[in-house]
Amino acid sequence: MPKVKTNSGAKKRFALTGTGKIKRKHAYHSHILTKKTKKQKRNLVHTGLVDSANKRQVKELLCLR
Repeated sequence: MPKVKTNSGAKKRFALTGTGKIKRKHAYHSHILTKKTKKQKRNLVHTGLVDSANKRQVKELLCLR
């Protein structure tokens, strides 16, 4: 049986926490920042967690069971 490969795009975008949750970065923080407020940009810096509805899909991409 062949090896199961991790999705390379997913391994760059997601990271596991010590408790097994999946960290993610916020969108809308890469370009067109001039029209966004300081508060909005500041809040996009912090990492978020993957929602429970998407957790199974992300785990499959990362080859986690």
